[in-house]
Amino acid sequence: MTSSGGPTADTILVAGTASHVGKSTVAAGLCRLLADRDLSVAPFKAQNMSNNARATPGGEIGVSQYVQARAARVPPRTDHNPVLLKPRGDGESQLVVDGEAVGHFAAGAYYDAHWDKALTAAREAHARLAADHDVIVAEGAGSIAEINLHDRDLANVETARFADADVLLVADIERGGVFASLVGTLELVPDDVRERVVGAVISKFRGDESLLAPGLSAFEERTGVPILGVLPYDDPGLPEEDSVALPSVGERAIRGADDGVSDDRSVTVAVPRLPRISNFTDLQPLAAVPGVRVAYVPLSDPLDDADAVVLPGSKNTVDDLLALRKAGFGDALSEFDGPVVGLCGGYQLLGEEIRNADIEGTSGRERVEGFGLLPVTTTFSTDKTVERVERRLRGVGPLTGASGPVEGYEIHMGDSALVGDAMRPLEGSGAATDRVLGTYLHDLFANDVALDAFVRNTFEHAGIEPLAPLGDDRPSPYDRAASLLAAYVDPGPLPVEW
Repeated sequence: MTSSGGPTADTILVAGTASHVGKSTVAAGLCRLLADRDLSVAPFKAQNMSNNARATPGGEIGVSQYVQARAARVPPRTDHNPVLLKPRGDGESQLVVDGEAVGHFAAGAYYDAHWDKALTAAREAHARLAADHDVIVAEGAGSIAEINLHDRDLANVETARFADADVLLVADIERGGVFASLVGTLELVPDDVRERVVGAVISKFRGDESLLAPGLSAFEERTGVPILGVLPYDDPGLPEEDSVALPSVGERAIRGADDGVSDDRSVTVAVPRLPRISNFTDLQPLAAVPGVRVAYVPLSDPLDDADAVVLPGSKNTVDDLLALRKAGFGDALSEFDGPVVGLCGGYQLLGEEIRNADIEGTSGRERVEGFGLLPVTTTFSTDKTVERVERRLRGVGPLTGASGPVEGYEIHMGDSALVGDAMRPLEGSGAATDRVLGTYLHDLFANDVALDAFVRNTFEHAGIEPLAPLGDDRPSPYDRAASLLAAYVDPGPLPVEW
């Protein structure tokens, strides 16, 4: 539509009754569905809280908005997620505004000293997107009905207001109490935001929908809000936004075990469930390979049933290293004889030593000894690397047999230098021995050449014949999410159609 101030986009705010109800899937599906209808679409999340981030040319943004930009077929940019909070433990988060790290703050300090800056950044980012696109698909955060936050709810209440948004409410029926969640949410949102709710979607439904029909009718009669669709339980395979999808610290969980492959034909990749784990979406391509189980394990668990180990990223490498040592993980890792890969913070953990450790960790130590599996020393500084990278892979160690270009991104504090003999798995970066590899490259396993080599070598170490490759004819997760919405959601009062 057009206003006196220039062209502006229609905004659809995908809000939730709670966290992890399917907002990201609905938002990504909308982005792809509308892009397929030749509309210019942009994702938006005014404020995100996640340690799963991606690098763009202007800085870092939350993984969901990066994914949604790809779904919308537009280049990811910092305007898609102008405010990002990255929890680092002890009640503090790193504040990232317009892609640049501002500092570490407790929640109270953020709201007292930086709220106005964050609100302004979000307003201005939305205005720029609105001038460039037909539709903005905004994603809320958590629940839109958090009454203790309504005066400072940037991702939900404030976005609905400054974007003049139509609100689509999403609720998860798998948790139970879906109608209570919907009705309660509508009762608790501010009156002006309640008036913007044009419809609701129920997600993760299993069973006979005819049994749900009386509840749908009763809800619509009580609230006047139409149910626009009931989505069946289906995971399109989009990257997870936050650690809600992971087991709690100290618990074990396995991903990829529902692929129909018997246990005796499968391999297990153990991933320590770090207290401050970040960018664990690096592991999702592995879990999607038939016959590969990604097991998130407590730090004190032995590695007896593991065929390979991947150390993931960490928002606080130093404190996670100390937690691993206290749990005895270092001893278990030193006795393990299979392939080991460290990604970003996991790479730093595998080295000889971390220097200037007090810059990142809370222990007050200036030097911390690493696990010593790679001849590398990491030195922390206040500088932060945030960049997209393209490099050539040299197949060594756990990636033996691989060769070719790979791409991904780097987001890290500190730099690592070789202090002994080691191979370089990527041109000019990383380190590897015959069975251990470390790299700062996130999305390593999103590259088929690296994924195939690691899986093949893990199967070989386990003495199991690997299954046939998946091939390139699989539908993208963006297309799968779009197909879900197209099949089960009626756009009705939304300012779009399909």
